[in-house]
Amino acid sequence: MQHSDPVNRRRFLKSLGGASAASLGYSVMVQADDLVSPATEAVIPAKPGFEAIAPTAPLKNRIVGELNMTLVELECDLLVAGGGMAGVCAAIAAARHGSKVILVQDRSRLGGNASSEVRMHIVGADHHGNRSGWREGGILEELRLENAMRNPHHAWELFDFMLYDKVISEPNITLILDTFVFGAEVQDGRIVSAAARSDKTEHIYHIKAPYYADCTGDCRLGLEAGAKIRLGHESRAEFNEPLAPEVGGTGTLGSSILFTAKDYGKPMAFTPPTWARKVTKDHLKFRGVGSWEYGYWWIEWGGHIDAIRDNERIRFELLSIVMGVWDYIKNSGDKPESANWAMDWVGMIPGKRASRHLEGPHILTQQDCMGLNPPFDDAACIGGWPFDNHPPTGFDDPEIPPYVSIKIAEVYNIPLRSMFSVNVDNLFMAGRNISNTHVAFGSTRVMATCAVEGQAIGTAAALCKQQGLLPKDFVADRERLRDYQQVLLRDDQTIKNVKNEDPLDLARTATVTASSEVEGSLAANVINGWVRDMEGEWKNRWGGEMGPEGAWLDLSWPAPQRISHVQLCFDSAFYRQLTLTEQFSARKNQVDGVQPELVKDYRVLVKTAPEAEWTVVAEAQNNHQRIRRHDFAAVDAVAVRVHVTGVYEGYARIYEVRCYA
Repeated sequence: MQHSDPVNRRRFLKSLGGASAASLGYSVMVQADDLVSPATEAVIPAKPGFEAIAPTAPLKNRIVGELNMTLVELECDLLVAGGGMAGVCAAIAAARHGSKVILVQDRSRLGGNASSEVRMHIVGADHHGNRSGWREGGILEELRLENAMRNPHHAWELFDFMLYDKVISEPNITLILDTFVFGAEVQDGRIVSAAARSDKTEHIYHIKAPYYADCTGDCRLGLEAGAKIRLGHESRAEFNEPLAPEVGGTGTLGSSILFTAKDYGKPMAFTPPTWARKVTKDHLKFRGVGSWEYGYWWIEWGGHIDAIRDNERIRFELLSIVMGVWDYIKNSGDKPESANWAMDWVGMIPGKRASRHLEGPHILTQQDCMGLNPPFDDAACIGGWPFDNHPPTGFDDPEIPPYVSIKIAEVYNIPLRSMFSVNVDNLFMAGRNISNTHVAFGSTRVMATCAVEGQAIGTAAALCKQQGLLPKDFVADRERLRDYQQVLLRDDQTIKNVKNEDPLDLARTATVTASSEVEGSLAANVINGWVRDMEGEWKNRWGGEMGPEGAWLDLSWPAPQRISHVQLCFDSAFYRQLTLTEQFSARKNQVDGVQPELVKDYRVLVKTAPEAEWTVVAEAQNNHQRIRRHDFAAVDAVAVRVHVTGVYEGYARIYEVRCYA
């Protein structure tokens, strides 16, 4: 066994025989066949890709100093590092637009802070249901609706499984769990390969791709690639932000560990560990304990130290606070109604709010979020959570309120230029690590916003691949950006003040009629380009009374149109909150199961001549999704009908009909 000379951490060596290898301090050797695992020809992978990530064929590449780690070479169009909500949505978006994606997640579960390991509910522009009508659309809405249907009993582990199912069901995604990115090779300002390690499977992956996405939250891929990084908080003068402090510094938001509890119907004792903090009423001056089924985001600590390197200390301190708070609830005598309650789960992973930010060509600011600056040509998604800042020391400052939340009057757009690196040409980012100031971060950091950022960059990466462009060149052309926005809208992504103007959508030139129109609604609303109403409005959707034969909506043209694809957008009640949560107060306005405003059963029919009979080309029963797409053999149609034959309750409701050749 031979060792090579020391190498730069970001440089990769060429192995013998010309195969590229991830060295990162290691060198590669050709190992004898006696180290090859026994052949497993009888094992048939359930999903294409398993043979690539865990080859059964003899592999001779071994890493000096890591005799039991197998080096595996992989290639893709987009490597997504991080499998939280941002990474999941980025991977799905890119894959659905034709890119081959590798998604690497450092844990066994997808979802990040929304997973069963942390259990923070997903919030965003809807602002806990108070911003009527602004729940995010797109892939996140698809996931929310899927979870509501599959998981009406609010089981966190089933949410994890639903995400896993969605990801592995995409044929263009290769998912590698329990694996973390730990290195990158950069040449001429671009990442040319990355290294990822799985000690559970004893593989080191060397992954080549033209595009990369850092959805790790902690900027791990960007850090390894030498991307520009921002830390802490800015001074007020740096970006002229009124909400920023006079003096900048390293402090940021802390992390939290949550717990859940249940009423067991009989007295349940609690003995705290010896290392639990002693919590008194004075500690809870600004921290309410009115209910304890799900507690508490304000058990927060560690914003004054390094959220990454001090993670073990942060975990210990948070657990000591959790135990101290529960000891107070159970044993102080102030909460006798807690007698029958006991914890049934305590998180062991600190849910991080903040660590590093990657810097992009645009740094999103307070003024951007407030709509005080000109609109972005490259607007790609929305945010809307308040400016929500927390003291860095969290629970250690009981005399300071645990948060200062300042509502934002309206949702705002986030530009694509805040979602790719300013100095690493092929690196996108989505999640809490996008390019923004600390003030803007207080709004953009929540997971629904992170998720729609993921869809924005996944779509952009796929389009960049198709057009052979780097992100900086992609955003340089306004016409290209308009096309990009139309692609996002077709996928139900919301961009404020941007509507469907897709020149390929034949429905936009149709005449629309219907069996009936609910008062205030028009059949023609389905082609006006907008796909959401505020609560109580019927400006942008059609509502039809359900008669004995149901309700129908017709699109017609004076001349035949070549049509082979119809896309429908139904009403899934954007004005109502929809998230997985243990918090009773957050559940009260939700509907478990299929959302009742959706159309249940329908048929799509076409007519080839005014006097011709209607022909069914697609149909669906028990629909539970907002966006439905139907492909069929191309037909020259003078009319398309959507015949609603069943609803869950009330009217037939449709926001949009699109038709394509």
